[in-house]
Amino acid sequence: MRKFILDINPSNEELIEKIKCSSPGEIASGVKLARKAFKVWSKVPLKKRIALFKKIAKDLNNEKKSIGRLVTKEMGKVYRSAVGECEGTAYAIEENIKLAEKASEIEIFKEGNLVTEVHHIPIGVVAVITPWNFPVGMPESLLSPAILMGNTVVFKPSENTPLTGKAIYDIFNRYLPKGVINLLQGAEEVGEALLTSDIDMVSFVGSQAVGKKIMEACSKKLNRLVLELGGKDPMIILKDADLDKAVNYAVNGSLRNSGQVCVSVERIYVDQSIFSKFEKMVLDKVKSYKVGDGFDDVDMGPMVSESQRNHVLTQIEDAKRKGAKVLFGGNAIERKGFFIEPTVISNLNHKHDIMVTETFGPVICLQKVRNAEEAVEKANDSTFGLGATIWTKNSDKGRKIAEQIDSGMIGVNQGIGGVSGTPWVGIKQSGFGYLGSAEGVRQFSVPKKISYKK
Repeated sequence: MRKFILDINPSNEELIEKIKCSSPGEIASGVKLARKAFKVWSKVPLKKRIALFKKIAKDLNNEKKSIGRLVTKEMGKVYRSAVGECEGTAYAIEENIKLAEKASEIEIFKEGNLVTEVHHIPIGVVAVITPWNFPVGMPESLLSPAILMGNTVVFKPSENTPLTGKAIYDIFNRYLPKGVINLLQGAEEVGEALLTSDIDMVSFVGSQAVGKKIMEACSKKLNRLVLELGGKDPMIILKDADLDKAVNYAVNGSLRNSGQVCVSVERIYVDQSIFSKFEKMVLDKVKSYKVGDGFDDVDMGPMVSESQRNHVLTQIEDAKRKGAKVLFGGNAIERKGFFIEPTVISNLNHKHDIMVTETFGPVICLQKVRNAEEAVEKANDSTFGLGATIWTKNSDKGRKIAEQIDSGMIGVNQGIGGVSGTPWVGIKQSGFGYLGSAEGVRQFSVPKKISYKK
């Protein structure tokens, strides 16, 4: 097991800090502390837990600028977006408090003089393993429901954002009793050791490949799981779409956070009758994008690492070899840092890896289709099923098409975001379990039946 990870600034490739990895003994100690704390924390009334979380939310919002700077330094996100992530996460804690209140309610069932109460009790020690692309929001989405429902956690942030992870841990640990949250640092070796430790559940956001390994590891002890495993989100643009709105969403949805979003627009299917016009409008918009250090006045920062940039460049080269046309960008930017040009590729189909495998980079991929039926067929030709969007001025038609799409979250003439309290859910191989609703929060508990006669 390696002893250190190097925290590198992706904008200039300079070392931010050398971070000590958690040793096997420290991993075991963190889990043991969580196990001990669970005996007490699981019995703390929900109202008291909520009072502590309100303080956590307040501190997170108050410290948004300092944490935002950490996010930009560690993974390159544009600073204003990093601060916005902190603000949104503070709000998300308040939302998770409301959801936990619903999820914790005792359900009463009656049949004649027989009464059954269903209580939702905590599971135990939860391993929380989170990604680098939203290094504040993603940890909160797992930590808050787990802890609010009475569990204790062992938290391993991404090796790409260890200092942001520690900042989040520090705020939670400021108010929670000792052992309720425990921090581990390191890369895959630490994660693997955590998976084989004395835990009861794993909650993970990350890649499909790693999710499958986690599921295999958890099968040995039948540990419970919540996995959010990314997507290859399709965007369907019909011939009657509002092209101004569709183009704005296509470009921003593909390039936001340098394309490093699980619900990025990763493949766009455009009706052949409007394809040329749409393509030109996309190019015109992309050409105005400014790329640079996230602390500067830019639209897009660097990619998180050299390896992630190389993955994207490899997909682009594969597409070019197989006949796709790079209309704009497609290259690394010659300067210090892991920068890549915003890229537009056309003449694509599903023989190109970039239309099948998750890219997680700033690439706009365009494919011409004959009609809505072909667009649906192509959209569903994937192992992923996280998000999708449909663009048409006929909203009834859009909703009918949405029912045919194999994705957990679909937007008609908008993004995939919905009403507060509805689930964040992927189907197919984009997820196992889900978050973002009372039922999602309830997945950090197990039902317990108590039956009696009146």
